[in-house]
Amino acid sequence: MDFNEIYRLAQEQSVVGLVAAGLEHVADVKVPQAMALTIAGEVLQLEQRNSAMNQFVARLVGDMRKAGIYTLLVKGQAVAQCYEKPLWRACGDVDFFLSDDNYEKAKAFLKPMASEIEKEYVGAKHLGMTIDGWVVELHGSLRVGLPNRINRELDEIYTDTFKNGSVRSWNNNGTQILTLSKENDIVYVFVHFFNHFYKVGVGLRQICDWCRLMWTYRNEIDVKKIEERIKRMGLVSEWKAFYALASKYLGMPDVVNGSWLMIKDSRFDKKADRILEFVLKSGNMGHNRDMSHFSKKPYLVRKCVSMSRRVSDLINHARIFPMDSLRFFPRIMWNGVRSAVKGE
Repeated sequence: MDFNEIYRLAQEQSVVGLVAAGLEHVADVKVPQAMALTIAGEVLQLEQRNSAMNQFVARLVGDMRKAGIYTLLVKGQAVAQCYEKPLWRACGDVDFFLSDDNYEKAKAFLKPMASEIEKEYVGAKHLGMTIDGWVVELHGSLRVGLPNRINRELDEIYTDTFKNGSVRSWNNNGTQILTLSKENDIVYVFVHFFNHFYKVGVGLRQICDWCRLMWTYRNEIDVKKIEERIKRMGLVSEWKAFYALASKYLGMPDVVNGSWLMIKDSRFDKKADRILEFVLKSGNMGHNRDMSHFSKKPYLVRKCVSMSRRVSDLINHARIFPMDSLRFFPRIMWNGVRSAVKGE
C-alpha cells in the first residue's frame, strides 16, 4: 500500500480528514509513523480552521438576525454536520441562501464589513465578499447553468424553503443555524456538484458530501419526494451513474431498499469507471484542467441559423460545456436546446 500516494490523492481531493477517520479503523496494515504524524498534524489544522469558521458563522448569523436579516447556510459547514467527525471535513466558503428581500438587506448590511467585494451577478443574485479573512457568498437563487427543467425544480426548492418553511437546523455553539430540509439539501448538493462537473470539474469531497447527507438521514427522508424531483429534472441516469461510482469506489451502501434511486445499479458501472477516471485526472474542482481554450472554441455550435434567436442565445451564453465532460452525458445539451425550442 502506497501511503504517500494515498496522502497525495487525499490532499488533491480535499478528503484528508475523511481518510484519517478511515485509517483509525485499519487493523491489518500499519501506517508508517511519519505518515501518521503528517496526517495527524493536518487534521489538527482542519479542526482549528473549522472551529474558527463555526465561531465566525455563529457571530455573523447572530448579528444579521439582530438586524432583522434571516438567512440559511447551505453546503459547507451545514453539510459537515452529517459527518461522524464534522471538524475533519475540509471547509471552504460560507454560503448564505436568502429570500429576495433578505438578499438585498444582507448586501447593505455586510458590505461595510468586507475588505474585498467581488463583482455581483445581478441576474443570478450572487455576490461574494471577504469578511475577517473568510469568503462569504450571498445567494438569492439556487439556479445553475443547466437546462430550464432543472432550474424550475430549484425554484420550487426556493418556494418550499421560504414560503412553506421547509428547513432543518443545526445548533452551532448555542446559535441556531438554519439550512435546507433534508430532501431539498440532498437534491441541491447533487445538482450543485453536477453543474461543477460539467463546467469546471468536481472533487470527491463534493460526492462524499452528497453520500453523507443520504446516509445520515436514510431513516427520515421522504424518498418519493426526491425521486419525483430528480425525474422532473431529467437527471435519473446522471444520478444513477454517480451513485454507482459512490457505491463501487467509496463504499456507499444502498440507502433505501425498494427505492429505484438510492440503490446501486450495475448497468452504470462502466460510466462510473469513466467518471472516476475523469475526476481523478481533472483534479478537485478541475484545477488540473486547462480551460483556456474552452472560452475560445466551445464544443457546441455557436451559430444555428435554422434555430430561433432564443436557442442561439442559449447556446452562446448558457450552455457552453467542455467536450471532455459533455461526453459523459451528452443528453444534457439536447435537453437544454429542446427546452429552449419549446420556450420552457
